[in-house]
Amino acid sequence: MKVNSPLEVYKYLPGDNCGVCGVDTCMAFASKLLDRSGQLNDCTPLLEDENKDKLEKLEHLLAPEIREVEIGIGDKSVVIGGDDVLYRHKLTFFNKTALAYDVWDTLDEDNLVERVKYIEDFKKFYVGEFLSPDMIAIRSSSNDPKKFADTVEKVMENTELPLILCSFDPVVLRAGVEKAHKRNPLLYAATMSNWQEVADIALEYDLAVTLFSPNDLDNLKSLATSFNKMGGEKLVLDPGTYPTGKELNTTFNNILKIRRAGIGGDKDIAYPIMAVPLTSWLVHKDTVTASYWETVLASVFTIKYGDVMILHSTEPYAMMAELHLGDTIYTDPRKPVTVDPGVYEVGSPTPESPLIITTNFALTYYTVESDLSSNSINSYLAAVDTDGIGVEAAVAGGQLTASKIKEVLELADFSLNEKTSHNTIILPGLAARLQGDVEDMLDANVLIGSADSGRLPGWMDKNWPPEKE
Repeated sequence: MKVNSPLEVYKYLPGDNCGVCGVDTCMAFASKLLDRSGQLNDCTPLLEDENKDKLEKLEHLLAPEIREVEIGIGDKSVVIGGDDVLYRHKLTFFNKTALAYDVWDTLDEDNLVERVKYIEDFKKFYVGEFLSPDMIAIRSSSNDPKKFADTVEKVMENTELPLILCSFDPVVLRAGVEKAHKRNPLLYAATMSNWQEVADIALEYDLAVTLFSPNDLDNLKSLATSFNKMGGEKLVLDPGTYPTGKELNTTFNNILKIRRAGIGGDKDIAYPIMAVPLTSWLVHKDTVTASYWETVLASVFTIKYGDVMILHSTEPYAMMAELHLGDTIYTDPRKPVTVDPGVYEVGSPTPESPLIITTNFALTYYTVESDLSSNSINSYLAAVDTDGIGVEAAVAGGQLTASKIKEVLELADFSLNEKTSHNTIILPGLAARLQGDVEDMLDANVLIGSADSGRLPGWMDKNWPPEKE
């Protein structure tokens, strides 16, 4: 039984409001534990021996409905699963869908290395971070244990990304595992015909394993129960991904059933789910069509409820769509995406360069930053802490004020008189009503810029540098 309110969590905490966790009260910390913005390890008193029973109880009560599985090691490792809800607006989704792009053991060495490097190096800058693939899936096309092992070894020489080792033949799978087990790969896959042999490998090396039972949820649950009884709890469920027609509808419904059952408390099936959009290539022989439908499937199952996927197309138009959607769906809807408040340099500003004000809502900040940098406008860009709210709403709600602007300049140790030769601030057009307050509080000249940053280049041509008094 899970806890549903901060008060239920609070009764297991020390209750002394010591503040070691970073918040003032144990009740506030209980709220952070409940929405997963805080960790049990943040409460030092709870880690003491006399509180061991409370700690263990809380670990059980706060554990997500869908078990988490870690794949890989170090900074590159990925965690999948861990969700508590069916609809992200009720809490949020955790641990975004891990995207694994495939290589195979019949590729010649040069093409293999080239593809691995392409997958590892692919990245797209989006709202303050680089989006990139999470994993590499190594498929045994040859069904030759030595060839598979050699391919696994070569892949490992060229990437630190987590691996999925793919073969239905336990002998082939073991050959790959013997090379890669220290990298904590995910095994794909155990079926009704090979599960005992694959279970032996997984348990011997303490590895996560995918259970594959196409369009048969009873067998899938039976496999999970069997593995669990043997001590295998690092499981991923693959109910089969049919790429077209009525079978696609069946796949969609099977994944929904698994996730609903897991969230509903059926622990026998409360594991991360794998989807394999790569199957589009089995039915669509035209490359563009196959890539298109693979991307469609990846989009569908990112939303409902694929925790890890195996993909084939490395075309930028496919990868960008898949990466962007995953990032969007797994962004916490309760919290605006923000940048750290501060004064940032765009290009190579000099004392003659403008100081431009914006908010720390990431989409606003990076839009302004992009419009400035793409037009080679060397400038200082101040991101004011507005709790991640855009300019117009922040002005109306009182999050963007003269005092907040002063605060961010002081935080950045940015003195207008020392850093600039013009003592001038440019406010966004939507913040024009703040002009008088900013002039009075900062004893500075204030210009009102364009209503949107896309018009800043034209505005700068007409209004910068400011006229000297």
